[in-house]
Amino acid sequence: MIFINVKYQVKPEETATFLEKLTDYTNACRAEEGCLFFEWYRSTERENEFLLVEMYRDGEAGEKHVNSPHFQAGLDAMRPLVSETPEIISKEIEGEGWGPMGELAD
Repeated sequence: MIFINVKYQVKPEETATFLEKLTDYTNACRAEEGCLFFEWYRSTERENEFLLVEMYRDGEAGEKHVNSPHFQAGLDAMRPLVSETPEIISKEIEGEGWGPMGELAD
C-alpha cells in the first residue's frame, strides 16, 4: 500500500473555502478504484494548516492517481490557495491498513 500525508499552508484569506474549492478533486480521488481512503484534516493549533491523509491499494493505484486528469486539475486548483510548497510523506507500507492500537485495546 502507498500511504501519503501532505501538509498544506493555506493563505489566510483562503482557509474558509479551501476544502470547498477542492470538492471536485476530493470526490474524484475518493472514486478511484485503488483509493482506500482520502481524508482532509485541519490543524487545531495552526489556523492555516491542513493535512491530507490518503492511502492507495498499491504502487499501480498510486501511479494511476498521479497520472489522472483530476490530479493535475487538483494541483491547478490548489496552486493559488497555498502560501508555500506543501510538504509530503509518501511511503510504501506492508499490511492491511488500519488495525487496533494495542496500547488502548480492551
